[in-house]
Amino acid sequence: MELTKKTHACVRLEKDGRTLVIDPGVFSEPDAAVGADAILVTHEHMDHFDEGRLRAGMEASPGAEIWTLAAVADQISAAFPGRVHTVGEGDAFTAAGFDIEVHGQLHAVIHPDIPRITNVGYLIDGGTVFHPGDALTVPEDRTVDTLLLPVHAPWNKVAEVIDYLRAVTPRRAIDIHDSLLQDHARPVYDGMIDKLGGTDHGRLAPGAGTTLG
Repeated sequence: MELTKKTHACVRLEKDGRTLVIDPGVFSEPDAAVGADAILVTHEHMDHFDEGRLRAGMEASPGAEIWTLAAVADQISAAFPGRVHTVGEGDAFTAAGFDIEVHGQLHAVIHPDIPRITNVGYLIDGGTVFHPGDALTVPEDRTVDTLLLPVHAPWNKVAEVIDYLRAVTPRRAIDIHDSLLQDHARPVYDGMIDKLGGTDHGRLAPGAGTTLG
């Protein structure tokens, strides 16, 4: 399986000639979902769900389908009848040849005065890679090889990121949710996560890729 990092929280996964895209939001490239056979969306926030990017992907590939939670499906399903599927925690399905499990229910707490919305994470191919969306979900009774790590957000701090890595214990972690992190801060984050996270940790520039599994 090949992973290509897109800007912010979006990634593209390719296997056996088919492509799966997760979370094409407003910070990701306009064509982030173009060429996808399947698209997954973790939640409704704009940096993970942008209707224009989803439409571009769906219109470019008439056979493409979307799997997401109800809050997103309700906004896009009318435009693509029969091609948008609603999922929730505990569901398992196959999309574009990838085996997917759904883990998690709620977005991380941003502030006690802000109501929590729904959020799901996607475990791909038995734990080859896990995308948690905007939550620090630990997939229950599952081993994760590569964790896509939400390294910087209004809802987290570096201590929580480190403790999350320790809880999941992946073989390696790759940063996502990083477009608000300034370049001069990256060595600070990298140094602390590398020293305290307990696993191989790295980041990819947008457009760069790596082999998983």
